[in-house]
Amino acid sequence: MNAPAASILVIDDEPDLRTLYELTLLREGYRVETASSVQEAREQLQSRLFDVVISDMRLPDGFGMEILQDLRDQQRRERCVVMTAYGSAENAVEALRAGAFDYLTKPVDLKQFRSVVASAVQGTGATPAPRAPRGGPAPRNQTADASTSTLHSSLDRLVGDSEAMRNVKQRIAKVARGMAPVLVRGESGTGKELVAQALHACSQRAEGPCIAVNCGAIPENLLEAEFFGARKGSYTGATQDRDGYFQAARGGTLFLDEIGDLPLAMQSKLLRAIQERSVRPLGSTQEETVDVRIVSATHRDLAADVQTGRFRQDLYYRLNVIEIVIPPLRERREDLPALCATLLARIGQDSGMPVPRLTEQALQAIATQPLTGNVRELENVLHRAVALTEGDELQVEAFSSGSPTAQGSAHPAATSHALQTPRKAPYEPPSSMTTHTGAEQDGAGTAPLPNDLQAWLDQQERDILIRALKETGFNRTATAARLGISLRQIRYRIARLNIGVPNDQDFQDEIG
Repeated sequence: MNAPAASILVIDDEPDLRTLYELTLLREGYRVETASSVQEAREQLQSRLFDVVISDMRLPDGFGMEILQDLRDQQRRERCVVMTAYGSAENAVEALRAGAFDYLTKPVDLKQFRSVVASAVQGTGATPAPRAPRGGPAPRNQTADASTSTLHSSLDRLVGDSEAMRNVKQRIAKVARGMAPVLVRGESGTGKELVAQALHACSQRAEGPCIAVNCGAIPENLLEAEFFGARKGSYTGATQDRDGYFQAARGGTLFLDEIGDLPLAMQSKLLRAIQERSVRPLGSTQEETVDVRIVSATHRDLAADVQTGRFRQDLYYRLNVIEIVIPPLRERREDLPALCATLLARIGQDSGMPVPRLTEQALQAIATQPLTGNVRELENVLHRAVALTEGDELQVEAFSSGSPTAQGSAHPAATSHALQTPRKAPYEPPSSMTTHTGAEQDGAGTAPLPNDLQAWLDQQERDILIRALKETGFNRTATAARLGISLRQIRYRIARLNIGVPNDQDFQDEIG
C-alpha cells in the first residue's frame, strides 16, 4: 500500500504568493493547507499534523521563527523551511541554528522551491502521490530501522569512546538530517574528513555523491574553473565543457577541506554560490542551479582570521551555522587502545600479513609520544613500529625517539608525517653536481645516477622544504620568504609532497 502524499502547511501573508506556492505544490502531488498569519498557522497545527511547514519570516502578527520555536518546543515531527528576503543572511543563519531544515530566499525560484520541498519530504515516510514508486516506499518503521543502521555504521568509523568523542558523535547524529552548513574544526590529523563522511552518510543525501575538495591544494588561477566548471574555449586548453565540484556534488554533499586557505577573491565567489544556490561556469553567461549541502573544515581559527581581514565575515557566518569541534588526540588518550587496535588491523589488511601484537608495554610507550600529528601520526608511528619489529609482539624500542625511521624497510605511510620522522633521501646527490667541473664528473669516483630522476628531485625538494619549515618553526609565510617563493607555492608543495604540518603557526597575510 502506498504511503499518503506528503502534507504541507504554507504560511505567507501575501495572497498572490500564497496561491502560487499552493498551486506549485498541488501540481507536485502534495496535500496543501495555507495560513496567512502566526495565529492562523498555530490553529492549523493544533488541529492536525503535517510533514513540512513552509513559513515566511515576517508575518503581520509575528515572525516565522515563532512557528519554528513552537515546533521545537513541542517536539513535533514537521520539518520547517523558512523564506527570507534577499540579503537577509542573518535571518537564514538564525533559523538554521534554531532547527530549520532549510531556507529559501525571496523572490523564490520555483525550481529551487520544488527541490527544497522534495528534500524536506524525503525520509518523512510520505511522498507525492502521483510520483510514488511501484509498490510504494518502505513503511516508516523499516525506513527508521535502515536509518538507524546507517547511522551506527557511519559513526563506528570514528573510533573512540571517550566523552569528547561521544559528544562529537552525538552532535553528528543530531545535525546530519538537516541542510544547515556545518563547519568542522580540528587540528591536522584529527579526522575532519571522516566527520564529513559521517554527516553525509547519516543524511537524507546519503544516496548522492560526497565530493571532497582540498581548497589549499588548487592553484589560484584554476579555482573558479575547478569549483564552478568551465565551458569549451574559456581558457587555454579548455577543449570541452567540464563540470566543477558544485555540479559534481548535485544532490549530495560538497566537503570543502581547509576552507581557510581560500584567497579572498574566491571567498567572495563561493559566498555568492552558497547564497544563490547557483553557479556560473567559466566562460558561460548562464547560471546553473545546484543543490548541495556544504560541509567545510579547517585547522585554523577562522574567527581570528575574520578579525585580521584574512577571511570574509559574511562567508564565515554562512559556513559556521553549526560547528563540530574534534578534540586532539592528547585530550583523549583513553581512546589510544581502541585506535591502535583499529589501525593495526588496517595495516595488516593492507599488507596482507599478520601484524605483531600490541602489548601493554608498547601501548605505554605510544602514550609517551607527543603525537602532535594526532591520529594520522599515530598511524605512521604504528607503521614504523610494525616494520621495525621482529617477532610476534611490537617492540618497545621501535617507539623510542631515537629509533631509526623509514630507511628502505619501513612502510611508505610511515613517512607521511615527515616533520616528526623525516626520511632519508634514497639517493645522495653527487658532490660533482655542485663542486666539480664537467671533466671531473667523468672520473670513476662519482656517485651513481638515480634511476628515477623525478622521484629523486621530489625527495630533494621535500628535504629542503622540511628543513626550512623546521628552521622557521613551521611558519609557512616565513618559509616562503626564506626560500624566495610565494606562500601559495609553499602550500601547493606541502600538499603535493604529502608533508604534514602539526602546528600551523601561519596566521599572516600572503606574500609573493
